Amino acid sequence: MADVLTQAQIDEMLKSVAMGAEPVVTKTEEAAVKEYDFRAPKKFTKEQIKILESIFENYARLLSSYLTGKLRLYSRVSLINIEEQRYNEFNNALPDYVVMGMVDLGIKNEEISETDVIVQVSNTITYTMIDRLLGGKGEFSELNRDFTEIEITIMTDVMKSFADLLKEPWLSHIDLEPRLIGIETNSRVVQTIGHEDTVIIVALEVEINSSKSIISVCIPAINLDEIMGKFIPRYSGQRRKTDAAREQERRDIIMTGISTTDLEIKAVLGMINLDLYEVLTLQVNDVIPLEKKISENIVIKVGDRVWGDGKLGTYNNKKAIMIENFTEN
Repeated sequence: MADVLTQAQIDEMLKSVAMGAEPVVTKTEEAAVKEYDFRAPKKFTKEQIKILESIFENYARLLSSYLTGKLRLYSRVSLINIEEQRYNEFNNALPDYVVMGMVDLGIKNEEISETDVIVQVSNTITYTMIDRLLGGKGEFSELNRDFTEIEITIMTDVMKSFADLLKEPWLSHIDLEPRLIGIETNSRVVQTIGHEDTVIIVALEVEINSSKSIISVCIPAINLDEIMGKFIPRYSGQRRKTDAAREQERRDIIMTGISTTDLEIKAVLGMINLDLYEVLTLQVNDVIPLEKKISENIVIKVGDRVWGDGKLGTYNNKKAIMIENFTEN
């Protein structure tokens, strides 16, 4: 909405015009300038970033449930940011001692290169979890030291679960079997990614016991671009068509399997209870009266479930049943 001039400002402008001076128009806002690094151009479109947001929002929900159950404390994980940057920028921002899990995504496709990602857990979260899992209240202590063998063992178990949880969010796009291949506690010696390589950094905010910190997932851009090019359609409309085709194929496979399944069909003429003595004294030509008239329909069962009823008769000199009604299940 435009600013409204006061009467004094209007009078001043009219006075300036009358004296032959040109009114001066001042810019209250400068044009926004967005920096762009031509040495490291952006590799991913907004559409691809949205797909990643959807994947890691699901991952955040899974982490929330896992941490709440593991620690018996209310834990909340939420996606706060996804951005491209050079790996050295990410690595330089880390402390010397920090828990970093090396995860092999285990993509089941020979056309995709082996992809290793880094799941980095801040020391705030690490020490809070260790304190809680060792019987404490889940309190954070600021420590600047390397981790002990016991602490690394505890975090290895946790990081294995973090890696396993990556499978489900990616399942609708790609089939993979992620696994933890190692734990590194010195951020300066990690050599899985080149320092000048572009990476995607997924920042997840974790809140445990009212303390907040970050879990970061670092994915090499070259591998992620290869994955998206193979498995994730560029347009959501194409994805819906692909998903619909896969769903129909899945239904056809299920129906084919069901249609070849053997089922037992039984015609129940009637039922009656007999004493054991009566059963033991049965003789040839004895007649057992049933609680059903000869003109009534007999029950038809598929397995143990009543499917309908019909008339008993013959067809081609063989006993047969003519189905008259189906039971609504």
